[in-house]
Amino acid sequence: MSDRNMAMARQIAAAVANAGGRTYYVGGFVRDRLMGRENKDIDIEVHGVTVPALEAILRGLGEVTTMGASFGVMGLRHYDIDIAMPRSEKATGRGHKDFEVFVDPFIGEEKAALRRDFTMNALMQDVLTGEVLDFFGGRRDIEAGRIRHVNDATFAEDPLRVFRAAQFAARFGFAVADETTAISAGMAVDALAPERVMGELEKALMKAARPSIFFTELKKMNRLDPWFRELDALPEDALARTMARLDAAAARRSLAQRPLDFMLAAVCAGLGPAGAAAFVHRLTNAVEATRYVLNMVECLGRLAACLEADPGEDGWMTLFDASVCPEDMLLLARAAYGDGSPDWPATGERLRGLYALYRERMARPFVMGRDLVEAGVRPGPDMGRALKYAHGLRLAGVEKAAQLQSTLDWLRRGGDGEEASHA
Repeated sequence: MSDRNMAMARQIAAAVANAGGRTYYVGGFVRDRLMGRENKDIDIEVHGVTVPALEAILRGLGEVTTMGASFGVMGLRHYDIDIAMPRSEKATGRGHKDFEVFVDPFIGEEKAALRRDFTMNALMQDVLTGEVLDFFGGRRDIEAGRIRHVNDATFAEDPLRVFRAAQFAARFGFAVADETTAISAGMAVDALAPERVMGELEKALMKAARPSIFFTELKKMNRLDPWFRELDALPEDALARTMARLDAAAARRSLAQRPLDFMLAAVCAGLGPAGAAAFVHRLTNAVEATRYVLNMVECLGRLAACLEADPGEDGWMTLFDASVCPEDMLLLARAAYGDGSPDWPATGERLRGLYALYRERMARPFVMGRDLVEAGVRPGPDMGRALKYAHGLRLAGVEKAAQLQSTLDWLRRGGDGEEASHA
């Protein structure tokens, strides 16, 4: 955490105290402090002074920014501190943002904490004295490794909290309390915005050692459907394999070229092309991410078939060439087939050798369009077909001069569809 930001938090708290109020660290900052985890997001809540009084205090310390003036949320330019005032909320609809917010600096600490989602996030710590206020047993729940909601009425107003419970369970290795599981099972989550659900899934996939907990907790709540209905439809043994693959992938995500997309591919790998497409399209419209995941699912399926019936060198070269990221495909293959397999060390070594051969071949000079033009081939359909044929020769390890000659001979024969690797 930034000493500079902490020093400013204390300056604000001292000025607020001089005005008759109190300032608390709140939310995840207090939780993570008690758990011995680093959290650079400093959130403070100011009680006992009016909104104009707080604005005047902040103007005396720097340039005030308003991140949500109607919600009583402010900041200071050049400082990473969220400064909020106590508020209460009233649901006005079924979505995550369908709330009417009331700022009340004098509501009192316990009522202010009542709007928090889980007891571990309802903890407050006085910035100046270090005193921790724990109205709902948050410290006890942290010690017990338990995710427990604060209040039935306020919790049920925000359906996103169903997914927050699951992602906190995954990140911290905690269990969701029975009463929180029960209330979550009765909450409708279908009206949530896809980006909000994806945000919670991303935290689980990228921050948890065992992201499978996210899905297993949702299954206990009977809330995999509708957002993750493809997982919900899997037989128990297939779901178990998917979760094992996901956790194995998490151990390797830091090595992936595209870590989040890699983790999404690990979730989708057992869903088949149609299931994977439905799963991803429901959560995101990011074109590159979707292309990566669907390609990874397809290539992993092809890789599994290759492992069962070795297609020979040409077949492996074609597989690597089809992958948008062969390095990540091999990482995912290790997660899917390698962990716990006594045969994997030898298999993995062979795959790495084949991939090294593929890269070496791709680094050699190869036939390009200008080479064909110089040889008299006119731009058009024949050019595209010829380049594809030449690329097959390249994959087979044929040198550039021989690629060009074989391609020209193939064109003279009318481009009869003969496989380039067999020319």
